[in-house]
Amino acid sequence: MAKQDPIIAAYLDEKASTYLYQALSEVEKDPRLAEVYARIAKTEIHHAEKWKAKAAEKGMILPEFKPDWRTRTLAHLARRFGPSMVLPAVQNMERTGVVDYSNMDGATVMKGEEQSHSRLINQIMKTSKGGLSGAAVAQLEGRHRSTGGNSLRAAVLGANDGMVSNLSLVMGVAGATMGGKEVLVAGVAGLLAGAISMALGEWLSVQSSRELYHYQITTEKEEIEQSPEEEIQELALIYQTRGISEEEAQRMANQLLANKDAALETLAREELGIDPEELGGSAWEAAITSFLLFTVGAIIPLFPFFFLTGMTAVFVSIAVSAVGLFLLGAVITLFTGRSIWFSGMRMVLFGLLAAAITFGIGRLIGVSIGG
Repeated sequence: MAKQDPIIAAYLDEKASTYLYQALSEVEKDPRLAEVYARIAKTEIHHAEKWKAKAAEKGMILPEFKPDWRTRTLAHLARRFGPSMVLPAVQNMERTGVVDYSNMDGATVMKGEEQSHSRLINQIMKTSKGGLSGAAVAQLEGRHRSTGGNSLRAAVLGANDGMVSNLSLVMGVAGATMGGKEVLVAGVAGLLAGAISMALGEWLSVQSSRELYHYQITTEKEEIEQSPEEEIQELALIYQTRGISEEEAQRMANQLLANKDAALETLAREELGIDPEELGGSAWEAAITSFLLFTVGAIIPLFPFFFLTGMTAVFVSIAVSAVGLFLLGAVITLFTGRSIWFSGMRMVLFGLLAAAITFGIGRLIGVSIGG
């Protein structure tokens, strides 16, 4: 089969999207979301018309559109079980559209609009019984993305990683040397290696996110310059998902886009969920924090070996590590709502089990080497 021309493929893809979004708007019981689907369908019609015009410029004859089996199936499922049944597939469809447009001439604006659609669908997927949840609205508003709870959770996990990994390392070496001075050397090396690795990984993660956010804001700026009308429509859609009427949402969007600098900042927050002032936070701050948190956890099982040797140091290390693990398990209940004793003892059990396994392996290796 001959490969289909990209322009024809893009045209048919937009027609399929239009067909599907129109079906979603017809069966959606929440009038706010139904209007959002209808407005997205109008945007897809606009995209299809653009590809139709490009095809005409090149003298191409477009085939008659007939929805393929996938589109028909998704529409049928939406009518039978409701839009939420097919939203994951719809979001994947939007993502595929973004990828297809990445290397096509004259598709920069349409690519941005498809990205906006994908973000909108992502928010709608967080609905319950047809209404936007509080969490979804909060995310649309750009709030609760880096909350204190998330920071606390990251701190607990960072300290836990350091404690469990270094406890296992220390016990493994202790098993081989019966608590000799080699444990201190290995423990310090493990602490530094783990902390540096964690810090580097966190730096790369945050810095990559900052670069991505910067790129997205730059793209948003280009879209405002090239197609302000489309940005007005996208922003109006976002406002409508919050329950604002179409007329009021349109008025608010028009008023906002009158000032391009303010519009860029607002769209970054509202549409992308990015704070232009922060861009995801400082990569160095994240790296240093990660280093310190891992170190705090990793030094607990190692600390007794600075003053003690032999099996006495091993037993003290196990005791202080068990206390540390229990406290970390207790803090985790802030996120899980489980019993402090259940979470604390579970953490102690798993941590000491890992330590026992590595101690046993170390002992076997020590015996075999020592003859």
